[in-house]
This record gives sequence, structure tokens and C-alpha cells, in this order.
Amino acid sequence: MRIKAKLKGDVATVKLLIKHPMESGRRKDEAGNVIPAKYVTTVTGHVAGAQVFEVNSGAGVSKNPFIQVILTGRAIGDKIDFKWTDSSGATEEDSVTLK
Repeated sequence: MRIKAKLKGDVATVKLLIKHPMESGRRKDEAGNVIPAKYVTTVTGHVAGAQVFEVNSGAGVSKNPFIQVILTGRAIGDKIDFKWTDSSGATEEDSVTLK
């Protein structure tokens, strides 16, 4: 996951790029076999343990999804923790501290 965050006043603009193949379960490989579905289902963000956003997605989202969120009431030093979960149960976590 790549994260970029900019703080202007008390407004943080956060951009996430999630590296994930996002397989819908409808494509076939070169041998003609169906590639199993595997896609990001949920992305969450927390500040100081409180959830500040949640995104729910499905198989129709493209490979390496990009998400941008704008959070108000933020300050220098706030740490934002991100977590995504996919349809197979795999997860990844990362964080950014506002500067």
C-alpha cells in the first residue's frame, strides 16, 4: 500500500494506492481455467483507535485501486492507521503520520 498525505490547516487529504490484482472470478488464464475471485472488500482508517472512514468494494473495482479521502479536524502528528481485507481473508496494514 502506498500512502500520501497532505495537511492544510486542519484538513488532511490522504491518497491510498492498494497494490492488489482484484480478480473478479470471470477471467481465464492461458490454459482456459477460471482465475478464482480475489478482490479487496473493505478498507478502513482509524485515528487514535476511532474509525474515521470505511470503504466497501466488490469484484468490479479495477486492479490496484486508488482511494482518496479528506479528513477534517486533523493536526500535525496525527497517525492514521489503514487496513484492507480481501475476499480470501488476507489483510494488509499501514499507517501515515501527518506532517
